[in-house]
Amino acid sequence: MHRPAQRDRREQSPADGAGHQGHGPGAGRRPGRLLWGAAVVVPAMLIAAGCSSGSSENGGDTDAKKPAASATASDSASSSPPAVREAAYAKLPDACAVLAKKTLEDLVPKDVKGKAGSSDDTDTRANCSWDSLDNNGVKGSQFRWLNVAMLRFDSDASRGEGDKRAQEYYTKQVADAQAVEGAKKAKTEPVPGTGDEATLVRYDLKKKEGVFKQQTVVTRVENVVLTLDYNGAGLAGDKTPDADGLVKLAKKAAKEAVASVASANKGGGSDGGSSPDASKSSSDSKDSKDSKDAKGSKDSTQAKDSGDEKDSGGKSAPSAGASLKSAADS
Repeated sequence: MHRPAQRDRREQSPADGAGHQGHGPGAGRRPGRLLWGAAVVVPAMLIAAGCSSGSSENGGDTDAKKPAASATASDSASSSPPAVREAAYAKLPDACAVLAKKTLEDLVPKDVKGKAGSSDDTDTRANCSWDSLDNNGVKGSQFRWLNVAMLRFDSDASRGEGDKRAQEYYTKQVADAQAVEGAKKAKTEPVPGTGDEATLVRYDLKKKEGVFKQQTVVTRVENVVLTLDYNGAGLAGDKTPDADGLVKLAKKAAKEAVASVASANKGGGSDGGSSPDASKSSSDSKDSKDSKDAKGSKDSTQAKDSGDEKDSGGKSAPSAGASLKSAADS
């Protein structure tokens, strides 16, 4: 009688357990389902966050690339050659016409025409020389020799501005004039009022024909260097010329020649001090030379060739000696 009752109670206990939430097997499974749902939600959030982070990182990369691109552009700009200032003078005057006839009559009375030197580009380099032999019969002869040489420098991105290059050559020319072998009583002095800078080098040079009084005036005006050589000697017993008188003539001629450079370029740049003689010289130059347009900038490798530079305005005493030899033979 008691066993069936116990069976009934055992059979009823699952049902009764089902009625008590939180204590039966059903209550034990329900938290598991909730945890699984939370696990699904968390990865989804992580994925969403990851996508958002990826987008931000991509945007950050784009922003980061912008300064790098700017730096590259800046580096490219800095690597390009710097711009240089255009040279003041684009051409040279006719070398044989830089001095007025009256000036030439004082310097070289027996040769006012002169002889132009050879040049493959007279707008870059030019020179002219004059030989004068005044024969006084048994008393001897007075010899004078004059040479004007000009060298113009263009501005170049790789070599620098024309006036700076001219300044370097000017310094070299002065040094060359001071280094003539056999020179005696050498003196160097500035020549104010002539171009942007000018220096006079004077000395005596003894040769078999006589004692030569040499004057070299080196002048720079903007991007042009002008070298004027003037010497004189008394031959065959004639008296030696006064050096101070020759110096005065050389300084005057150098100033006039510098003014001709400015006149040939329509007055551009420094004029080095103009004078009536210079104006007349410039007019003579215009009449004696066909006008032409200034040539474009030409590679100035000619200017850096030291051999050519000496030919266009270096030491003049040897040339004077050669001229004297022919004069003595005549």
